[in-house]
Amino acid sequence: MADRRDRRRRADVVAAPTLLAVPNVSEGRDLAALDAIGAAFEAGGARLLDRHHDPDHNRAVFTLAGEPGRLARAMVDGARAAVERIDLTRHEGVHPRVGAVDVAPIVHLTDEDRGAANAEALVLADALGHELGLPVYLYGALAGGRSRAELRRGGPEALIARTTPDYGPRHLHPTAGATLVAARPPLVAFNLRVDAPLDEAKRIAAAIREGGPEGLPGVRAIGLALERGGIVQVSTNLEGATTAAQVVEAVLRHTRVSSAELVALAPEKALAGFPEDLPLHNRATIEERLYPR
Repeated sequence: MADRRDRRRRADVVAAPTLLAVPNVSEGRDLAALDAIGAAFEAGGARLLDRHHDPDHNRAVFTLAGEPGRLARAMVDGARAAVERIDLTRHEGVHPRVGAVDVAPIVHLTDEDRGAANAEALVLADALGHELGLPVYLYGALAGGRSRAELRRGGPEALIARTTPDYGPRHLHPTAGATLVAARPPLVAFNLRVDAPLDEAKRIAAAIREGGPEGLPGVRAIGLALERGGIVQVSTNLEGATTAAQVVEAVLRHTRVSSAELVALAPEKALAGFPEDLPLHNRATIEERLYPR
């Protein structure tokens, strides 16, 4: 009888979903600071899958994995380390931002895990506001579709002046600004190096982004110049079914693309059909890091 009860109990146990978190911090030059932030995420109980940093963007993207209930706590621990080490008032970089911990999305890999990701994101938002004194704004599905670009417009001072935070104080943190939190499916952060001046890159970005004259579904795009390397980029986020190969094809209609890079990990399906003759830096997928062979 006891053995049957044990088997029934084991059958009733459902494995906790694995969620990802992809915090973006406004530091891409101080490697000691990034090491400390990454160590804090891991000490809090998250598994560090990837770190990408760039000195021109002056930004780093961490990809973390963890279970509901533990991932938010690890995020807070890492965010505390970032707040201690990053002074947004001295920050210089080409990437738009509103905070030292600029965005902190919780990522669900399946539709079944959406509810768990939503709950984890709300727990995280509350903790960042109450424990670290950060004004927190929700975006995406948790905020009726409000976008990161909408919140970043004008910078942190303009944001706090026009919009009340969803969590935390109604004023900016003196050195860490504000933080944006969401629950979302995976996206692809994908940059293309183009042989074009900055004005042309901006025009191309406006043409191919969703809503533009050649708009690709779910594509966000901006044109940027990286002064250290003399590089001009069309920098994109792919938030729908559009693949990286389709973005390359769209940009090639306007100018030559000399290389591309992934910022953080991409789902395998987003790289389907990627042109073999185009160098793709930092090529790594969620699947190969999360489930290594």
